[in-house]
Amino acid sequence: MDTEALTGFMQHIWEGAAVYLPKVVLALVTLIVGFWIIGAILRGMRKGLNARQMDPSLGKFLSSLIGVLLKLTLLIMVATMVGVQTTSLVALVGAAGLAVGLALQGSLANFAGGVLILMFKPFKVGDYIEAGGFAGSVNEIQIFQTILKTPDNVTIIIPNGSLSNGNIKNYSTEPKRRCDFEFGIGYGDDIAKTKAVLQKLVSADERALTDPAEPFIAVKAHGDSAVVIVMRVWVEAANYWPFFFDTMEKVKVTFDAENISIPFPQRDVHMIQD
Repeated sequence: MDTEALTGFMQHIWEGAAVYLPKVVLALVTLIVGFWIIGAILRGMRKGLNARQMDPSLGKFLSSLIGVLLKLTLLIMVATMVGVQTTSLVALVGAAGLAVGLALQGSLANFAGGVLILMFKPFKVGDYIEAGGFAGSVNEIQIFQTILKTPDNVTIIIPNGSLSNGNIKNYSTEPKRRCDFEFGIGYGDDIAKTKAVLQKLVSADERALTDPAEPFIAVKAHGDSAVVIVMRVWVEAANYWPFFFDTMEKVKVTFDAENISIPFPQRDVHMIQD
């Protein structure tokens, strides 16, 4: 290689360095500062999730996922700064993401549902809920599914996708619940006496509450075979079923002792003879 060619080659190198070196330095500075900013964002995010008492496994997953997305965005930005054509790469990543999303559509829906449930907490472990046509106590909330246990110890697994998009009835949210009863008495029985008997029975039970409302007893309807008496009593949520079952038994025993009839459906049949 002669001197003139060597000189031209070195000049070309210096020109290239003069053009690309500032871009490379700026890209490196951007990369370092970007990683520092991403670390600060993730630290703040983890503190926020901990303050919301979010599930630890979900918190780690979300912080990791957001960290990967932010770092990928930063790398694409840095590559663009040094002159790398990233259009084809972004298109390829987008197409791959679309294909994976379509293939895992059901799983992604369940994952998104699990994230929403763990973030907004419409129920928690231990709550008794009714959802998706099933009822039971929440035994475990996983990222893709929720596991219920029925009172007779049957395990029910519900996908989080349908659970987060459906109606949920949570029986454990409020500390107090109202027990509703309906009792039928005969048309010949004394209504005032019946109401007094029920009032005395409820007042003797310490589980019956007067807040948010006093026990309510009234005639609800005139049935085909009985006068329907309704009774509504507030109790602690933990006492709901024990109080319900005990009261049903006590009412039957007390009505028998007070000669208050509990009629069963009956029909008068008139026989016509030729």
